[in-house]
Amino acid sequence: MTKTSVEEAQTNAAARRAKGEFVRGVSGFRSVLGEDPDFPAEPNRYHLFVAFNCPWCHRVTLTRNVLGLQNSITMDVAFPGRTGQGDPIEPNRWEFNPARIASLTSTTLPECTTETATGQNFRLAKQIYEAEGSGEASVPILYDKKSKRIVANESAEIIRMLDVQAHALGSTLVDDCRPNLYPSGDDYLELRQDIDALNEQIYVGINNGAYKAGFSSDQAVYATAFTAYFDTLSALETRLATDNRPFLTGEAFTEADLRLFPTLYRHDPVYYVRMKLNGARILDYPHLWRWLCRVYALPGVADSNSLVHCRQGYFGRSWNNVVPLGPLQPMPYPEAYLHPELGL
Repeated sequence: MTKTSVEEAQTNAAARRAKGEFVRGVSGFRSVLGEDPDFPAEPNRYHLFVAFNCPWCHRVTLTRNVLGLQNSITMDVAFPGRTGQGDPIEPNRWEFNPARIASLTSTTLPECTTETATGQNFRLAKQIYEAEGSGEASVPILYDKKSKRIVANESAEIIRMLDVQAHALGSTLVDDCRPNLYPSGDDYLELRQDIDALNEQIYVGINNGAYKAGFSSDQAVYATAFTAYFDTLSALETRLATDNRPFLTGEAFTEADLRLFPTLYRHDPVYYVRMKLNGARILDYPHLWRWLCRVYALPGVADSNSLVHCRQGYFGRSWNNVVPLGPLQPMPYPEAYLHPELGL
């Protein structure tokens, strides 16, 4: 499989973090399902560990759903808040604990699960890594239930391999009706090049750019990320507006659309406030808003995530743990995504 992830340079990462810059690390598990002989593409063999508030996990759950893999790839969902300082194992870790109460709803979250794939009933994602001698602790994780091993934990590579192996993995969608996120063959070379360029632009300016802005403690670093984020939104708005295309590369939903969606899904109800990205709403970009609603309406997309988890996860980690209840105008989210006409 060709390289699919756009990774941030790790040069002087420690010093950059010390100066207030958010620097994303590099994932360590990079096997390729269907190409690595240890991990053949088989139905009902693989499992995902995810957190719905995490946009990198959202890429993966979105792929699972739009490709019709819900029945053949099982999934566990972590609580959107990390463990606290009093945790008996370790604070600030992803936890599979369906009994936890969300402050936003004052009740448990029905999507949250225990850990069901390893046979060990691990509570923390970190423990899944420790079983393989790794110090990593992130999600998503693509896991092999047969060999009890981690296949991959780089979201960009997981979504590509699920797309390539969708039929072999047991998709419930017939080949002609299933989205082809990254078409192969000489006839699609130009399209793949377009997707590759968009993937890099979206990752740098939007996906990772949101974190560069929101988690920076340096005003200048924040300002640079803020400007790049909205410059990229404007460029994508222009791309969609030029010929009124339905998706970023034209008539078909591709991997570029899939990678953009999780960030824009979060922008108005979460990132506008939490990531200090208050330059504009997606509602203020008519073509991007209609694109967002168009993607949200695709089969499986709405069920791939939860804004309750997103709000709880991002604001629940803020200094006072209070989760904002809005926005309520022009209507609450995610219901607003059913109304493309709002972005006129």
